Amino acid sequence: MTKSDFSYCRRFSRRDVLALGGAIAAAAALRPAAAAGPLMTRPIPRTGERLPAVGLGTAIVFDIGEDAARRGERSRVIAALVENGARVIDTAPSYGTAESVVGELVAALGVRDRIFLATKVRVAPRDAAVAEMQASLRRLRSGRLDLMQIHNAGPDPGAAADQLGLLREWKERGVLRYVGVTHFRESANEQLIALMEREKLDFVQVNYSMAERSVEQRLLAAAAATGTAVLVNLPFARGKLFAAVRGKQVPEWAAEFEAASWGQFFLKYVLAQEAVTCVIPGTDKPEYMLDNLNAARGRLPDAAMRRKMTGFLDALR
Repeated sequence: MTKSDFSYCRRFSRRDVLALGGAIAAAAALRPAAAAGPLMTRPIPRTGERLPAVGLGTAIVFDIGEDAARRGERSRVIAALVENGARVIDTAPSYGTAESVVGELVAALGVRDRIFLATKVRVAPRDAAVAEMQASLRRLRSGRLDLMQIHNAGPDPGAAADQLGLLREWKERGVLRYVGVTHFRESANEQLIALMEREKLDFVQVNYSMAERSVEQRLLAAAAATGTAVLVNLPFARGKLFAAVRGKQVPEWAAEFEAASWGQFFLKYVLAQEAVTCVIPGTDKPEYMLDNLNAARGRLPDAAMRRKMTGFLDALR
């Protein structure tokens, strides 16, 4: 995600939508039903370990340096995540100061043992990759990471295979628990499918939202067939989904799958795919974190309802 992408997202953010009185009233009316029930979990296929189905992404929103006020707010985001039963935090060394901020806030809160901590390493010569991962351990203030992912693996399958060999060495040493590969472009779907089929990955991380549904064509089925866990990034399509519904109330029929807000509407669509293990929206406010987590409670839309949802959204765009 680039700075310009984030600027677009901020112009049409959740804050803009929830500031509208009608949308707030609709969300408040539905919120008790949406908040009921336990937090949904999904198994990591390789081990059966269960993860809460909504987590936290940190690109842009945790790149805040030493800003004390924003650090305090992000600390409350992490506290809301943990206190409400969620675990997954995803970051990367390329996210500016995000890794350091996450590491320092998690340490200050004393919740490292309650977090499933994921970061990334770029494809690079072995010595450079080792140095990058060692730096991530220092920034995250942890001797062990739950998931290390090759960040935006390029078109060279040999390079990805070599990097995965290094990650598996670290996994065998107990420094990493799981390994995987990420991408955020539709054009990388076939490459990820090939890697899943050949490399028996623990995880893939992909771009999936109501605005970008290409992974529904083949990739999610391939993940299920190969026993690969799926993390989902950009579930709000860099704010484009909130832009599409600006000024609109959540439809009454969303109560059928207990969506009390637009954020829950968008996340429940993604979570309705059983191959999705966890969705990781970037979140900078504790109230948004709570709203996101409520998407992992209660009912999910079935196939017919998902068609209704996409038809509704497509008619607005």
